[in-house]
Amino acid sequence: MKPWMIIMLIVIIVLIAVVVALYFWGKRLEKRQAEQKEQLDAAAQQVTMLIIDKKKLRLKDAGLPPIVMQNANWVMKRSKLPIVKAKVGPNMMSLIADQAIYDMIPVRKEVKATVSGLYITAVKGVRGAIEKPQGKKSFRQKLSEKYKKMSEQAAAEKKTSSKKKK
Repeated sequence: MKPWMIIMLIVIIVLIAVVVALYFWGKRLEKRQAEQKEQLDAAAQQVTMLIIDKKKLRLKDAGLPPIVMQNANWVMKRSKLPIVKAKVGPNMMSLIADQAIYDMIPVRKEVKATVSGLYITAVKGVRGAIEKPQGKKSFRQKLSEKYKKMSEQAAAEKKTSSKKKK
């Protein structure tokens, strides 16, 4: 057998082993995530709160209780989390928002939120529906808008020039 064939065979076997290991690791993480979701749903409460500010901050800068910092793993300590500062009753609290609903949370407005501990899982408007704000336009969207605007201007100039010739 040629040496390059042996190397290719070893590489293929290693890749298959990595894929199988990732499959089983992913299954275990899925089960763990489902259990955590059930725990969050079990402890969920509806709370009316006034949103004061929202930012993406590191865990140590967020103003959360020290027990949260102690129990966080090293990845969470270094990553930026969506933090919401809100007035719940007479208390000012720092809460962690779910990444999926962070953009929908309005600032300086009163909302009804589903809270599980320090974690906001859902938000509803107290006075009307909450609208998701429009994000930034992509470079392609900006170019297509410029193209449409220029083609409309060219068509308008064509009409005015054809009227002047008659």
